[in-house]
Amino acid sequence: MSHASRRHALTAFAGVILAASGAARAQPGGGTTWRPDRAVRMIIPFAAGTTTDTLGRLMGAALSRGLGQPVVIDNRTGAGGTVGAAAVAGAAPDGLTILFGTSGAMATNPVLMAAIPYDPIRDFAPIGAVARTAIVLGIRPALGPATVQEFLALARRRPLSLASAGTGTTGHIAQALLDLRTGITTTHVPYREGNRAVTDLIAGVVDAMLYHPLGFLPHIRSGASRPLALTGESRSFVLPDLPTMAEAGVPGVIVEGWWAVYAPAGTPAPVVARLNALVNAALADAEFAAALRAQGLETMGGTPEGLRAHNAAEIERQREVIRAAGITAG
Repeated sequence: MSHASRRHALTAFAGVILAASGAARAQPGGGTTWRPDRAVRMIIPFAAGTTTDTLGRLMGAALSRGLGQPVVIDNRTGAGGTVGAAAVAGAAPDGLTILFGTSGAMATNPVLMAAIPYDPIRDFAPIGAVARTAIVLGIRPALGPATVQEFLALARRRPLSLASAGTGTTGHIAQALLDLRTGITTTHVPYREGNRAVTDLIAGVVDAMLYHPLGFLPHIRSGASRPLALTGESRSFVLPDLPTMAEAGVPGVIVEGWWAVYAPAGTPAPVVARLNALVNAALADAEFAAALRAQGLETMGGTPEGLRAHNAAEIERQREVIRAAGITAG
């Protein structure tokens, strides 16, 4: 399929027409001085009020200040973020349409879904990584274990149920990877919504759950849930006393959710450089960083090349787990 045909198919999948013919091109500029001559559209592939939406709007406001033009938020939901991602992949590469992408849409779904209308590496120009969060393994206290090793010992004696916020989510991937690395077999219980799963954990409906730190924090403080370990490479400022899986004696269980900004493939280098500079400037701003921390997130940042390498590595990491565990979109 030709490049033009692929873009047409991507646009049709999204159910939208992001028409380059109906909008003027941004001024080309040079170096990091590029400025658009009209509003920039940021597509957020999840609904208003979600964590992704909150973060995307924060970044959109920061980019707007730097560009001197409005950044209009367009929530394009559906298929775990792939509808919004496909819309950007099929847009004109002029800097006027960008994506606030997620690890699900850019790393998990391309492996998990049988047919996806974009390639996360080929069809996008990476701009910059924004934020990340690891996952907490938490249990209902009545279950008994106080450490990961005690949890594993119990799981080898009897079946345990382990909830997540849904099939293919970071919690599900972490559950599958924990089973693969340790040889235990837990029963995955997917929920449509993470808070409902936490409620059922506290009520004793499920034994354990893998969820983001901020979602657990109130229940940890109240004693309604007990955290055992974190799936990040390092500890989280949200729960600084909580060990990583590696520190708890289970190496190789590293799963993080992350967010990043992308443009369509073919976006001119000066445009990419300008947007990358603005993303990094936002992350260096104390007020912006504090807003991320309020969501329980760590800042990332870096170069477009660094984001491309990170994205490629995450795809391979997801591919290993999804194939070995036999996870399907369901």
